[in-house]
Amino acid sequence: MKYIPPKKLKVLIIMFFAAAGFGMFSGLFLATSGMQGLMITLLGVVNLCLGGFMGFLLFTQKPYTRDSRKYKK
Repeated sequence: MKYIPPKKLKVLIIMFFAAAGFGMFSGLFLATSGMQGLMITLLGVVNLCLGGFMGFLLFTQKPYTRDSRKYKK
């Protein structure tokens, strides 16, 4: 997989976890109808899974190394 800068991954992780928290809270406590609340909660869970996947990518990707063949020493 292509290298993704860690700063960008951290921003995505924060964004997905914040959206997941808001979605699950609003789906469980703020939504009035049953099916609407269920769908909002499920979308919050999807955001939670995406945040976990971004965290997995952050922890498992190899560090970026410059190709020394391209640059003269």
